[in-house]
Amino acid sequence: MRAIASILFLLFFTNGISGQRGENSLTITPLKDDFYVFTTFNLYKGKLIPANGMYLVTNNGVVMFDTPWDTTQFQPLLDSIENKHNKTVVLCIATHFHEDRTGGLNYYSQRGIKTYTTKKTDGLSKERGMKRAEFLIEQDSTFTMGQYSFQTYFPGPGHTTDNIVVWFDKEKILYGGCLIKSADDNDLGNLSDANTNQYAATLRNVQAKCKKPQYIIPGHGNWINTSSLDHTLQMARQFEKKD
Repeated sequence: MRAIASILFLLFFTNGISGQRGENSLTITPLKDDFYVFTTFNLYKGKLIPANGMYLVTNNGVVMFDTPWDTTQFQPLLDSIENKHNKTVVLCIATHFHEDRTGGLNYYSQRGIKTYTTKKTDGLSKERGMKRAEFLIEQDSTFTMGQYSFQTYFPGPGHTTDNIVVWFDKEKILYGGCLIKSADDNDLGNLSDANTNQYAATLRNVQAKCKKPQYIIPGHGNWINTSSLDHTLQMARQFEKKD
């Protein structure tokens, strides 16, 4: 059954990428109940790469996790959300300092959306000249928005020294961002700001904190296969042995 789902996902994803090469560079896919995954595309080392974000529709407005990588999709995403749900985005949390997560923070702040990153992310964003949030998360925190609650959790350094995950304990949804790779990936991807020595230990912390997730959203690629966390840990262990 999981194999069939993966095939369907790949067919959808191929169509999404084809659309990006034409006019459509934003896809929005229902995940579960009020949860949606949005995907935009950008060039990295000459290849068109998809980047996943997520949003949650609550009684008190929409919460966005990370911003589009494609700068032309900052407003179209807001428009799509409002048209689809008749609600506006009120909160945006970026999971680390790279552009595929933080690129839209200034844009959204200027439109009255409360933007958040951790204090560590803000320091790196300032140092690297990246976009910065209006509000800072000082430590692991629980947010409540409407009928939903979720936790922001810093498990340790991995993809970057500031990467956090977002955990919905009741719904068993783990938004992993770029710390977690797709089950289809063959390597850990961009390691320019990574801590490979601690990557595996950080992923074990995620496993201990976020038990039995039913959905895992990686920063890029296929989110249908929930073995992505185990798969990433396996790759991190292999890398760890080489050091």
